[in-house]
Amino acid sequence: MVPDFIDIEGIRRLDALLERSETVTVAAHTHPDGDALGSASALVGYLRANRGKDAAFVLSDSPAATVRFIIPEEVPFLCHDREPQACLDRIAASDLVILLDCNGFSRTEGLKEAFESSPAPKVLIDHHLFPEREHFEVVFSTPDISSACELLYYVLLALPDIGEDPRKLPAASARALFTGMTTDTNNFGNSVYPSTFRMASGLLEAGVDLDEILDNLYHRYRENRVRAMGYLQYENLRITTEGLAYIIATRADLDRFGVEDGETEGLVNIPLSIDRVKMSILLKEENGLFRVSIRSKKGWSARDCAARYFHGGGHENAAGGKLRWPADIIDPDAAAAFLESVSKACLR
Repeated sequence: MVPDFIDIEGIRRLDALLERSETVTVAAHTHPDGDALGSASALVGYLRANRGKDAAFVLSDSPAATVRFIIPEEVPFLCHDREPQACLDRIAASDLVILLDCNGFSRTEGLKEAFESSPAPKVLIDHHLFPEREHFEVVFSTPDISSACELLYYVLLALPDIGEDPRKLPAASARALFTGMTTDTNNFGNSVYPSTFRMASGLLEAGVDLDEILDNLYHRYRENRVRAMGYLQYENLRITTEGLAYIIATRADLDRFGVEDGETEGLVNIPLSIDRVKMSILLKEENGLFRVSIRSKKGWSARDCAARYFHGGGHENAAGGKLRWPADIIDPDAAAAFLESVSKACLR
């Protein structure tokens, strides 16, 4: 059953746009996570297998090795950090653009201008707050859902050729949708709704191999990653009197263990297992700033904290942003003092 949050008139307009288009370009946010890659690959796979489209997706930067497996071999994609001109040429040639897992083209960074200036009609499928509706002909947006993968799943089910039967989805698309949803919910640990379990049930009945997905997500880490996670928890974890746990991962710490992009995924969740911790923040030094991940227990807003102090946003209990110097703090050494002040303001 297609849930009430799916706009049926929007489905009709999307189906008409797909019928008229031949070259479809799909995009997602910079630093793509599992949900971005899962939703983008699933949509491209569907468009190629079910609708016969020349479909591909473009990204601002290359996906981390830890989530690269989500993209099926048969799904073509381009990365702006490796093939800048090919990405721009692809966008220019498109007669339809679909953006996933971010509320506007600003989250595509170096590709923003190319997307916004494209004369092709544009579609947004996203689960974040404040969608930039003015740039899109069709918008599917609801924050009360686990992931972009879940929202896309119900959009696809509502299209006439799928007809609410997940078995009609390409197998690779079904796998990508389940995997992306799993990563964004921390394996059903947060942002889970009744519709999320209905999605999971439908995809399992359609033949998705859950054991294979979990094996790829959680049993294929490098030894260096495991040692780095232990070190950062033992040496760098601090807990304020108000109940904020924070870990500052400096460039030196990351280089010591040869940590690769994506390998700190999940670290921010671990301190929440401590009884007195209400919120957990991970600061990861990267290219002259700290990338910030925030998780919180029910009753404490990670989203508000991200918006107020870290130029970010997200979900009520899972959000992110960035901390810059000298714009936000004098230098990296001042990060701990800044987080202590955030703790007093957010958790008083």
